[in-house]
Amino acid sequence: MHQEAWGSRNQTPVREFILLGFSKFPEWQHLLFIVFLLLYLLILLGNAVIITLICRDRSLHTPMYFFLGVLSCSETCYTFVIIPKMLLNLMALSTTISLVGCATQMYFFLGFAVTNCLLLAVMGYDRYVAVCDPLHYTVIMNGRICLLLVAACCTGGFFVSLVGTCLVFVLPFCASRHVHHFFCDVSPVLKLACTDTHSHEIVIFGLGVLVLVIPLLSICASYACILVTVLHIPSATGRRKAFSTCIAHLTVVTVHYGCASFIYLRPTSSYASDSDTLVTVTYTIITPLLNPLVYSLRNKEVKATLWKAIGRRTFSHKS
Repeated sequence: MHQEAWGSRNQTPVREFILLGFSKFPEWQHLLFIVFLLLYLLILLGNAVIITLICRDRSLHTPMYFFLGVLSCSETCYTFVIIPKMLLNLMALSTTISLVGCATQMYFFLGFAVTNCLLLAVMGYDRYVAVCDPLHYTVIMNGRICLLLVAACCTGGFFVSLVGTCLVFVLPFCASRHVHHFFCDVSPVLKLACTDTHSHEIVIFGLGVLVLVIPLLSICASYACILVTVLHIPSATGRRKAFSTCIAHLTVVTVHYGCASFIYLRPTSSYASDSDTLVTVTYTIITPLLNPLVYSLRNKEVKATLWKAIGRRTFSHKS
């Protein structure tokens, strides 16, 4: 009703949006800029280290680390779509974004976000095969299958993103230009449309179920089978070793799916700018930072490879 009223009063098409971001906290803008810039640099450094280690060390040329490397690449691109623009916004250098720029940002953000969801589900399946069927692991998770799974994740992610972005931007925008967010996310942009969006919201909600609930159920099923298998291992050491490879993945899954489900598995009308912005910060900044930290600190193989690389570099400098 509110949207239709706006449409009848103001039919001037919107050419650009204003990202309000953290404008409610003007006294914190510079501090937030420094904090987010440091976190962004840590994200880039952490993911670059993970990718470099996986590429250079042959002991990490396994399906698990292949998927981790792809996830790190995707996370890096994912943050590149959002954080630089947010930093410019915080310094009041560029608070506007064109309609095309907004659509482009939404498309790539959703594409990488959905790809990450699907990759996490694939990584869960990889852990299931490794723990529950170790004798056939190399046959089932061969190089060709791994490449096909990654290609399917990327294709599926950007196809869903294309559908979601088109559903939002086929609508007319002729009311407020103010996006109550620090980037062009679905709900805050959809709320600015000056026509009825109910059918679009239903389809977008269905897409949310498709890319969040189904992969999460797949991960839960994988870990249910892993738990049953681990409990049948006679030695406590064997049980610890089998489950230790899953802890890092479970940690990332919990944060990523928890925050994303809170934002996307509910009606657009329930969008609350302040609380949702804080939750979005978690999965757009904290999760990409958590990924390299968790996998490097909790994984013995990655830590060993990292220390070996540092040792080689130190030795070469001394000599």
